[in-house]
Order: sequence, then C-alpha cells, then structure tokens
Amino acid sequence: MIRPSVLLFALVISAPALYRYVVDQIDVTAVLIRFLIAVPVAAILLAALRFVTAGYGTTEEAPAATVVTPSPLGTSQETSQEAEKPA
Repeated sequence: MIRPSVLLFALVISAPALYRYVVDQIDVTAVLIRFLIAVPVAAILLAALRFVTAGYGTTEEAPAATVVTPSPLGTSQETSQEAEKPA
C-alpha cells in the first residue's frame, strides 16, 4: 500500500511538469510519466528518511539498579577496626 505522504511528495516532485502542462508546453502523457517515475523515487527517499529518523524517538531501558542494604557504623568488625586507625 502506498502511503499518502509518498503520493503527496511525488506530486511535489512532479509539480514543474504539471505547471508546464498548465501553460501548454508539454503533453499530458509526459506529465503522467513524470509522476509515475516520481512515485517510486519519493517512496525510496521517504523510506530512507524514516529509516534514519526511526531511532530518535525511542529511549533505551535503564539498567537495573544495584540494591544496597545500609548497616549502622560500628556494628561490623571491619568498621570498628577502621575507626581505630589513625588518619
């Protein structure tokens, strides 16, 4: 299924040919051929744009936080030995 944005962009791309048809410089078949060529070109360009900008709206999951259990000072033997050491 062709996206409406692709058709709109193809119309914008082929707008100079449409203008030349309005002022009677080229035939309607040339305008249609240019539009039909512009549709796959617009689809490829918009697909590339979507591919490049796809990652900008997403955020990565934050890593799980490390659980720390606090203990009061002086309850373990290591902390009491560290407190006795001179600085």
